[in-house]
Formats: sequence, C-alpha cells, structure tokens
Amino acid sequence: MCEENRARAVAEAAARRSYGKLLAFLAARSRDLMAAEDALSDAFAAALTDWPRHAVPDNPEAWLIAVARRKLVDADRKRRSGERLAPDLILSAQELAIARERGDDIPDERLALMFACAHPAIEPSIRAPLILQTVLGFDAAAIASAFLIAPATMGQRLARAKSKIKQAGVPFRIPERKELPARVAAVLDSIYAAFSEGWSDPLGSEARRRNLSEEAIWLGGLLASLLPQEPEALGLLSLMLYLDARRGARRDERGEYVPLADQDVQLWNEGLIGKAEALLFEASAMGAVGRYQLEAALQSAHLVRRKGGDADWTAIETLYDRLLAMTGSPVVAINRAIAIGQTRGPEAALAALDSVAGQAQILLYQPYWAGRAVVLAQLSRRQAAAEAYERAIGLESDPAVRRFLQRRRAELTTA
Repeated sequence: MCEENRARAVAEAAARRSYGKLLAFLAARSRDLMAAEDALSDAFAAALTDWPRHAVPDNPEAWLIAVARRKLVDADRKRRSGERLAPDLILSAQELAIARERGDDIPDERLALMFACAHPAIEPSIRAPLILQTVLGFDAAAIASAFLIAPATMGQRLARAKSKIKQAGVPFRIPERKELPARVAAVLDSIYAAFSEGWSDPLGSEARRRNLSEEAIWLGGLLASLLPQEPEALGLLSLMLYLDARRGARRDERGEYVPLADQDVQLWNEGLIGKAEALLFEASAMGAVGRYQLEAALQSAHLVRRKGGDADWTAIETLYDRLLAMTGSPVVAINRAIAIGQTRGPEAALAALDSVAGQAQILLYQPYWAGRAVVLAQLSRRQAAAEAYERAIGLESDPAVRRFLQRRRAELTTA
C-alpha cells in the first residue's frame, strides 16, 4: 500500500474509532464546540497532507489532538488580536505535548460532552440529534432521516444548538444528581440510537456503522457506573447486552438473515444474558420503571426460549401494553400487534395493525409491512400478503433481510 493510501486508511480508522473522543477533549478545554469541530476537521486535513510525506505517527490520535490544539490556539490569538491567551488553552497545549511524548491515552470526555449537549438551555427536541452528531459521528442527513426532518432544517437546528452552548456558557461536565432529570433522557436516547445503528449492520460491513454498537455498550456501561442509582441507565445497559447476546445467531453461515423465532439458542451468549438479567433485577428493585427497563424485560421474555419451549408471549403482550401506555409510540403498537397475534390469533393482530395504519410515518416503516404480511398470510389472504411483502422489500436497505422477505413472498405462491 502506498504511503498516501496508508495515511488515508489510518485517518479514516482514527475518525471511526476516536472522533467523538477527540472532539469531546477539545471542546471541554476550548469551551467552543463549533471551533473544536473546525480545528479537528483541519487536523484531519493536515494529516492527509503530512503523513504521506513524513510517515504515519505511532499515535495518530495524539498527533491529531496536538495539531487541532495548535489551530485552536492560533484561532484564539487572532480573535484576541494580541491579548494574552487564556491560561487553560496554554496549559492544555503543554499537557498534550507531554502526553504525546509519553504516548498516553487521551482522556475520554464524551459523556461530559453528551451532558453538555443535553443542557436545559438546548431545545429538548434537538438534544439527542446534537449528541448523535457531535459525539457519535452521525452526519446531519442520517439524523434528519431518523427524525423525519428535512436535512437542511436539521443542519440549521444543529448549528443553532452549538452556538447556544457557547453563548450560554454551558459547562462540559457530568452534572450533579439534582440536574440529571432534565438531561439524562437525551443521553440515554442517543446511546441507544447509536447502538441501534450498529445493530442494523451485524456483520460490521459498513464503515460508518462499524463498532457503533460496541461503543454504545461501553458508553452505557460508563454511564451506569457513574450513575448507579439511575434505574434507566441500568435498564439501557441491560437491554443492549440482551440484544448483543444474540449477535452470533442473527446470520447463518452464509450470512443470511435469521429471525428471532428461528435462531439457534445455542449460539446465544449466556454470559451476556446473565449480566443483562442481573442489571435488570438491580434496576427493577429501585421501584421506578421506565422505557428501557420494559424493553429489557421484553428481551428477557423472548430469551426464555433458550430454556425450552416458546417465548413468554403473555408476558410480552403485557409488557407492550405498559410500554405503549408510557410512550404512545406507533412502533411499540406494531410490536404489540405481533404479540397479540401469538396470544389471540391473526384476526386480533390485524385489527391492532389497522388501528395504527392511519399514521403517515407508519407507511414508511418496514416492520409494519413485514408484520402485516405475516398476519395476512396466516389468514390465507395471499394477494394482500404479497403486496405487503412488496412494500416491506422496497423499504428494506439490508440485502440479507431483503432476500429473507423475498423468500417469504415466494413461499406464498408455493404454499
């Protein structure tokens, strides 16, 4: 591999692995999120020019931080027009020079930045998207798609939120216990969104999604250790571990999609399941049940199958009832309808699906059409089932899942 290609590969790997960590470190010291983003972007650009000529450094992240800090200092000097530089900027530059020589790890301050992005001064609806972009590396277009907002509108809102952080003097730190209720929900939601994005690429084949689920579990574990009395932090970590325990069973040896009901329970990770169960028990003992605890309990009810028999569908329906009452989410309503199909039959399931069919966003949600197709097939309404499968196939981006749906649709004509 030529030096230019190697330099680009190392820079891309550093961006995937450490962008949020580097940005959090810079922002915490400069107290200017937008300036930190600009400086880090310039540092990556400089790497693509410098590394092919002078070799890739042994510690790419330390190199990037040192260059970004110099750019922040230069920018601050220009803004101040000769005024004395802020002492914290000089101190940070000195600390980084020493750390670079020793090869020390850069402190991971992502949680502090996440809580800064969830500050009450920031509009609630933009907190989770802001965290996803600044800390977890999502681009504005991906965030806009997830929140059903035009990309240009999302970009403008994100820019305003970053400016607000600077104007309001938002501190980059883990808040005190009394401050948590106003912030922790956005942090939890963003961590789970990152996990879900990585979870949708189980083979790790997409660079943008690679390692996201592992990073989310690490951040969730860090959050739970910092906030051991926050039941939803424990609930979220439990949920992610339950899901991650099934990772090895989600694709067969050919890379084809395997639905939960058909997965080989011997491939589920008992160690992770045990940790998830302990966390869920600890959270439930605190007496404040929330969304993530309920979702973790749903996974536990599904995983009962590993002990023989079927999933606990009665418990699953009851849990979805509680979750729907708590969130009002149409996605939860769809999952509840599928559970009803197991407990009360396909006619009841179809009625439950029909009850949410009028919501516009549902018509663009693949699981709705896939679930509807299954129920219609059970009712021997093959033409309608085939049409539902077609809609689901058209909305699915994962090739393996799309092939699975195509096989299910083909089975309608041979049954």
